[in-house]
Amino acid sequence: MDLRPEEITGIIKSQIRNYDRRIEHNDVGTVITIGDGIARIYGLDGCMSGELLTLDDGVYAMAMNLEEDYVAAVMLGSDRNVKEGDTVKRTGNVVSVPVGEQLLGRVVNSLGQPIDGKGPVTAADHYPIEMPAYGIIARKSVSRPLQTGIKAIDSMVPIGRGQRELIIGDRQTGKTAIALDTIINQHDKNVICIYVAIGQKSSTVANVVETLRQNGALDYTIVVSASASELAPLQYIAPYTGVSMGEYFLRQGKDVLCVYDDLSKHAVAYRTLSLLLKRPPGREAYPGDVFYLHSRLLERACSLSEEYGGGSITALPIIETQAGDVSAYIPTNVISITDGQVFLETDLFNAGIRPAVNPGISVSRVGGAAQIKAMKKVASSLKLTYSQYRELQSFSQFGSDLDKDTKERLALGERVVEVLKQDRNSPVDVADQVMIIYAVTNGYLKEIPVSQISEYEDRLFSFVRDNHGELTKEIKESGILSEDNEKKLKDILSEFTADFIKTK
Repeated sequence: MDLRPEEITGIIKSQIRNYDRRIEHNDVGTVITIGDGIARIYGLDGCMSGELLTLDDGVYAMAMNLEEDYVAAVMLGSDRNVKEGDTVKRTGNVVSVPVGEQLLGRVVNSLGQPIDGKGPVTAADHYPIEMPAYGIIARKSVSRPLQTGIKAIDSMVPIGRGQRELIIGDRQTGKTAIALDTIINQHDKNVICIYVAIGQKSSTVANVVETLRQNGALDYTIVVSASASELAPLQYIAPYTGVSMGEYFLRQGKDVLCVYDDLSKHAVAYRTLSLLLKRPPGREAYPGDVFYLHSRLLERACSLSEEYGGGSITALPIIETQAGDVSAYIPTNVISITDGQVFLETDLFNAGIRPAVNPGISVSRVGGAAQIKAMKKVASSLKLTYSQYRELQSFSQFGSDLDKDTKERLALGERVVEVLKQDRNSPVDVADQVMIIYAVTNGYLKEIPVSQISEYEDRLFSFVRDNHGELTKEIKESGILSEDNEKKLKDILSEFTADFIKTK
């Protein structure tokens, strides 16, 4: 093909005219040392704390320590192929995770990547894992109940939407069971649930997912898993990943429940990181900022005012104690951050009282504001009755001759304890709870042997459901026990109790 000189000149002029003079500036560093999941990088002068960095083999890292001569970053993937001299690039973004409706029903890791074998997730958006909590002006007081379906909690230690309620106790006392029952009970209650598993065995997480699936709760739940086999940095960011996913729904005016199972292992993961980063240890070898670690997480739980959408995030952090020691460093930290705690006692659990809620140490600082009026009315004396029973029980075992009043109090206490017992994965509707608590506190179970109370309860619920469904519906919808409904309830309980005693 022959080109005339003027054509060649035209092509050259065109290329000169369209020449792109932009200079691409990349902040690039070099790995100095690598080991124990910590990379020390030279040359990233403009790096931000918490920034996402990319290494040569596609592995991500997160900048943690910004030193004078280098940046210390924690690996968010295997460091097996990373070596000294490798190039590290800044992304200019802090660590972010995918958020959106598409994550519901999925199991993801700390970076929001699916690990359930159901294919990729197309995210609606990406949120940074660390975001400032809403301020005072945007919030309103907690006033709407979050029903757990657990009689002992909804009656004595009520939880409200937007509250932070700690679940605390020794290992194997039913802490996770309470959290899962609460998630299961949110069916048809328009609450999005997020379960964050930190440092759990993979088999345990698989069992949790299966429990949620069998009870139809996985459809409105996101499971974030950072198992015990994963790196400490992934366990460290897992709860922040969970709450960022929750904030997407919060901004749409929805109610969210976040369970962090558990923050004891989270603190240990952060201690591991801190010691490897050569940060000075403080009390019990935990770094001095471990309080801030949990406070900036739990402060993101809130109940927003109507001008800001009216949504809420309720936090249920779980803490494992050693031999019931609630005065240890991490438990006292989290107790001081939260709005109350549900304390599960090993002795009660071993005695077959499950859930093993200790009514003396358990408290809700929101209290009756987070209860429907019907429950508040019938359960006002329940906690005192239960606590008095435990006191009398410990004294009565030393005395053989008890007066009539003490015997009556012990009999009532025994029946209260029996009523508050509950099987796992079987939450009770709030209207049914109101009925059975009204029955026990008003003496309708006085003649019923303790061993038959469970059967009495089941048959009562069936009887009312089949013959007086409008009563439970009205209590549930209105939230109050009106004088007319209380009279109906008295008639129902009198009739049913008389028939139950006759058939026995």
